[in-house]
Amino acid sequence: MRKIVVGTRQSALALTQTGQVVEHLRKLCEDNGIEAEFELKKIVTKGDRILDVTLSKVGGKGLFVKEIEQALLDGDIDLAVHSMKDMPFELPPGLTVGAVPEREDPRDCLIMRDGYGIDDLPKGAKVGTSSLRRASQLQHYRPDLKIEPVRGNIDSRLRKLETEGFDAILLAGAGLHRIGWSDRISAYLDPELCLPAVGQGALCIECRDNDPFILDLLAKYRHEATTVAVAAERSFLGKLNGGCQVPIGAYAKLTGETGRDGRPQIELTGMVGSPDGAKILKDTQRGTDPEALGLGLAESLLAKGAAELLAAVQE
Repeated sequence: MRKIVVGTRQSALALTQTGQVVEHLRKLCEDNGIEAEFELKKIVTKGDRILDVTLSKVGGKGLFVKEIEQALLDGDIDLAVHSMKDMPFELPPGLTVGAVPEREDPRDCLIMRDGYGIDDLPKGAKVGTSSLRRASQLQHYRPDLKIEPVRGNIDSRLRKLETEGFDAILLAGAGLHRIGWSDRISAYLDPELCLPAVGQGALCIECRDNDPFILDLLAKYRHEATTVAVAAERSFLGKLNGGCQVPIGAYAKLTGETGRDGRPQIELTGMVGSPDGAKILKDTQRGTDPEALGLGLAESLLAKGAAELLAAVQE
């Protein structure tokens, strides 16, 4: 009997999605005659400790994973469940992505005091988000909106909608779906208006690269279409060297068609924007190689001036 210790952040959402992953893995073990028992280990990350500063000012990508990755490297846990959008492009030596399960809804959504869409917000409405990506795209569409930072877990952000006078707050729809609060969503933002974060809606199951038992189990949990789409998005991110501190978005989907090489065709859209939304660079490309597609799309935006935008943000 193999005991599998699963590392997770301790927020309600993290515990919920980790619990869902464990149930899927437990069922896979039963169906395949694998003897295993699971134990959860809660780990506090730097991103969980620092709640009074926007993510872009405290280091961006990696804030919610470094302590968990260290527990993996130390052998304290056997696998970890992360939100893919929190994952840096490069993983520490010795760790690997064991599985990317099927993606939830990747879209951002509005939780509003009144109304059912972004056009219902009054002129000068106060909207809460700590994401430069969301702020950039929202300001581009509605320059009149007053964007203010809001941090914390989902329930504390929802409370701030009432206690801090926000007209709306922006959250990822996937988190609200997983935690069972879909009824709080006033409106979804179409990716045409607001491209999601890289990997948004997807989970990353990380493990050590020298643990064949865990690797074999996670291979059974891998969702091919999600894995391919997220690989294209992350390739785009890696080329631009982006994190939470820069307004970068990307969304890939399989078109249902097949390329000449017999592989599924991927459509990838990416954006880089200025924090105030005054300038948004966006492009869409298609291909069958996710890594090459991400690199090509990044090169396209760099040729249009993305490097200057990113440099200005990171100064």
